[in-house]
Amino acid sequence: METALSHKRKIIDLKEDTFKTLSVMAARQGTNLKRFIENLLDKAVEEYDDRETYRYLSKNYPDGKIPLKKEERKEFMDWLGVTEK
Repeated sequence: METALSHKRKIIDLKEDTFKTLSVMAARQGTNLKRFIENLLDKAVEEYDDRETYRYLSKNYPDGKIPLKKEERKEFMDWLGVTEK
């Protein structure tokens, strides 16, 4: 059974030295360069703190002018999977 994962394709430009070094790193792990870079990016996203993203977006891109009621805010925070300090 396949899972419904969404993937995006993106062409990126790498400096020659970066390309060579990443290629060596991938070979040492027994994988190809594309898979190695994908795994690096997936790990970076997993380690990123979602609360920081929420703070940044809340500060720089406030959506709407009407404050949420306490229950609506809780539901939204639960949906995001974040907790307030």
